[in-house]
Amino acid sequence: MALPAAKRYAAVAPSSAHALHMPSHIFTRLGLWDECIQSNLESVSSAQCYAGKAGIKGHWDEELHGLDYLVYAYLQKGENDSAQKLLQYVDTISEVEPVNFKVAYAFAAIPSRYVLENKLWKEASMLSLRPGFPWRKFPWQEAIVHFARGLGFAHTNKLNEANRELKELYRLHDTLMDQKDSYKANQVQIQINTIAAWIQLKEGKGEEALRLMSEAADMEEKTEKHPVTPCEVLPAKELLADMLKEMGQWDKALIAYEEDLKTHPNRFNGLYGAALVAEKLGDKQKANGYYQQLLSFVKNRSRPEFHEMPIALHSMGISEQKGK
Repeated sequence: MALPAAKRYAAVAPSSAHALHMPSHIFTRLGLWDECIQSNLESVSSAQCYAGKAGIKGHWDEELHGLDYLVYAYLQKGENDSAQKLLQYVDTISEVEPVNFKVAYAFAAIPSRYVLENKLWKEASMLSLRPGFPWRKFPWQEAIVHFARGLGFAHTNKLNEANRELKELYRLHDTLMDQKDSYKANQVQIQINTIAAWIQLKEGKGEEALRLMSEAADMEEKTEKHPVTPCEVLPAKELLADMLKEMGQWDKALIAYEEDLKTHPNRFNGLYGAALVAEKLGDKQKANGYYQQLLSFVKNRSRPEFHEMPIALHSMGISEQKGK
């Protein structure tokens, strides 16, 4: 219902970075990645222009906010090169005005998104907090980096290190509770349950792992998404589906992927995961449907997943070796 307004909204103030960005909230929720990218390219450009004209030292916070949405959309289209260029650009930013929650979120989320969406677990475990940034003022945003590191360590079977990141998440959760910020504390609790679940799985405690991961997914489902983020760094329901897939529970994994895609449409990993488990279940028609849906908006096929899509690729007359 909001889509017609979103398509017209930017014209209200076509030189305003915020007005140019706002439609992408709707585009993101609907999985319209090309529209989201265009919206934020224009927003980022406008923010850079404003910073120069207003005499802002360094970069304006609206630029960082748009960059987070832009990176997220590129990742859903499998355009890692474009996302990585922006990640490298963000690394060059040394001064932002004002230093606020949007800036803190972008600095934490952008690098975390890149490694987690691509399942680069070793790289995730090696993430570090941006030096010189006042992270003590932003415990929720700091938690994102510890969450990414925790998933990285758990997936690479470095469980002592994963537990260390879990302790950091507990610390940040307690800080937020002391600040009486129950919403953000709840967000960190979801991350705590998620990391604990994957640690349990790697320790061979599958039943407890599924209980914790299901609890995290239920908590997230009952919580509204914060306006600062285009999407949770990784949706808990999708992580539950990943866990069920890893455990070979294909039927339950497919249900979880499909439920998550209702609220996170056109996510790359959601569609790919659903296609993969449908294929494992022998439902080639459903698998092909999800592969085709993914291929309909992913033009750059350099991600390794495309070498594992022979059904859809052959049906479309596409060479899986060349990915074209």
